[in-house]
Amino acid sequence: MTHSTPLTQETLDRLTADFDSREANRIAMNAVVSNGIDDVAHNYDRARRLQRRFSVTVDNGEVTNQRRSGRCWLFSSLNVARFVAKRSLGVKSFEFSQNYAMYFDKLERCNYFLQDVADLVRGGEPVDSRLMQTLLHDVMGDGGQWTMALNVYKKYGAVPKDLFPETASSENTRQLDANLRSLLHQAVCHIYKENGDEAAIARTVSQALADAHRILTIHLGEPPKSFEWEWTDDNGTFHRDGELTPQQFWTRYVDAGLEDYVCLVDDPRPEHPKGEKIGIEHLGNVVGGDPTEYLNVPVQFMKDCVRRILSDEGIPVWFGADCHPMMDRKGGAWATDLFEYDRVYGTTSDMTKEERVRFADSAMNHAMAFVGVDVADDGTTTNRWRVENSWGADVADKGYFTMDDPWFDEFVYEVAVPKSLLPDDYRAALERPAIMLPAWDPMGALA
Repeated sequence: MTHSTPLTQETLDRLTADFDSREANRIAMNAVVSNGIDDVAHNYDRARRLQRRFSVTVDNGEVTNQRRSGRCWLFSSLNVARFVAKRSLGVKSFEFSQNYAMYFDKLERCNYFLQDVADLVRGGEPVDSRLMQTLLHDVMGDGGQWTMALNVYKKYGAVPKDLFPETASSENTRQLDANLRSLLHQAVCHIYKENGDEAAIARTVSQALADAHRILTIHLGEPPKSFEWEWTDDNGTFHRDGELTPQQFWTRYVDAGLEDYVCLVDDPRPEHPKGEKIGIEHLGNVVGGDPTEYLNVPVQFMKDCVRRILSDEGIPVWFGADCHPMMDRKGGAWATDLFEYDRVYGTTSDMTKEERVRFADSAMNHAMAFVGVDVADDGTTTNRWRVENSWGADVADKGYFTMDDPWFDEFVYEVAVPKSLLPDDYRAALERPAIMLPAWDPMGALA
């Protein structure tokens, strides 16, 4: 039995009459049609009162640019690492090769997917199950997590950008991703057709991985296995460090203990308790690497950790957020009341953070780095945050954004911090098994 009501002409006439009866609707329509909703709803008073000054600032130089790709998690994690490398090298300008990191992430992710799906097929997972369809639809996007990035750096190291620069396909990943995705879909199709023949499944997986490697190398180039490292520091002193592997370069010049960081998340749903570890089934990139797990904590604890790192250690902090709500991209600002959409539309927005997550209105979709904070005179209250983005220098304050503190509460979901900042009960929670959530859970969204 259905209770669905069709949209009748009578209903449409009533809606139109109601719209036309309010002069404000006509004014809003005329303004938005000509200028777009953001220009009309932009809260001028709020924007002009959002200060761009900070009591603590970490200078990370010129911003990077991910172009037409979803590699923000790699860019932002390498932006943290490059700050450490610049300090080690004695230079103000340095950038890691994001192309190198993406090459090995995608190769490893192909292997992770093929091995995972082959195991599921062996276990009798139907191709039309929710799990298999989720994996097939999500495979080979550009997004990722801090732990996934560190899996790549720990296994493959990193190289300076000029030794493995960007390519047409690294700056615009659409076609590369589509071709790899189709290749993997075909492999899964063959695995199902092989009806449990282990030798045939192994051949399919091996061939698909070889094909993926060839496609990646054609699009991105052949990454260096070693290189001669020479540089001149900002005092004019020339240095020669001989031939290094990418792994040796990472270990030697990024020595800030990033491998020991843990990921804190604010999952606002009460059924997932604070102080416990959560994980996402089937989410990862490197077989045998660290699992993608998070410690669920109050958002205030996350803020306290970020403030301490910026103030005491002077190192940028990686984080993941839902970047779209209340964002002035051109002006480089986030504030919970930066746009007055409800005033223009005549609507009411009243969902909490928990409700936005539960009803698919919000999830993490972008990673950046905190590089500054304004702390009130009490030494603990935070007013606003300075953010290093990876959208180039043509937006915001030469690519740096300002985040109002309440926006952090509502739309920041994850930060990566040193394990040493955790109290004993949180460290103990890291040793317990994670509460595992299904592959489609919103906490599994990738930045």
